[in-house]
Amino acid sequence: MPQGQPAVVPDDGLTTRQRRNRPLVVVHTGIGKGKSTAAFGLALRGWTQGWPIGVFQFVKSAKWKVGEEHALRVLGASGEGGSVAWHKMGEGWSWVQRDRQLSNEDAAREGWEQVKRDLAAQTYQLYVLDEFAYPMHWGWVDTDEVVRVLRDRPGTQHVVITGRNAPEALVELADLVTDMTKVKHPMDAGQKGQRGIEW
Repeated sequence: MPQGQPAVVPDDGLTTRQRRNRPLVVVHTGIGKGKSTAAFGLALRGWTQGWPIGVFQFVKSAKWKVGEEHALRVLGASGEGGSVAWHKMGEGWSWVQRDRQLSNEDAAREGWEQVKRDLAAQTYQLYVLDEFAYPMHWGWVDTDEVVRVLRDRPGTQHVVITGRNAPEALVELADLVTDMTKVKHPMDAGQKGQRGIEW
């Protein structure tokens, strides 16, 4: 267990154990690479703890096969750690009828409605809302509602949200915010995405 000492101990009446185990909202934003990768790293840690994991990919195409998806699905099915449910907007979400044609905006709203239902039911211990900052930034999903739902969620559910341009209200609510800053990237030298690095 890390032995780092917090810079401040708040006068909130909580014990060290209660404070250590409180649910977190985590935001990975910024223009640098690694936002989703870091979130999936948290999912691996949660899986190891036996947590049920819910991944909701809000922007990436259903046709885009990312390595983390395959790995987490295999791990979730192994019976050794937590369960893993993986939902992609590009597939029309698994709970939406297949014959229904949804615009990206409608699909993002549909995904958020399911996340709200799952939070209310405490379905997962860790939610990865991948690229969810974009629907808020674009105005497809109401940021104030997201903040309210996350602030009032029951139990000890952790939520990690990725994507550029995370709204300020979300950043203010979050317990942990990382702004990924690009210093150099192979694309700067004309190199396209690479197997095992980008997917």
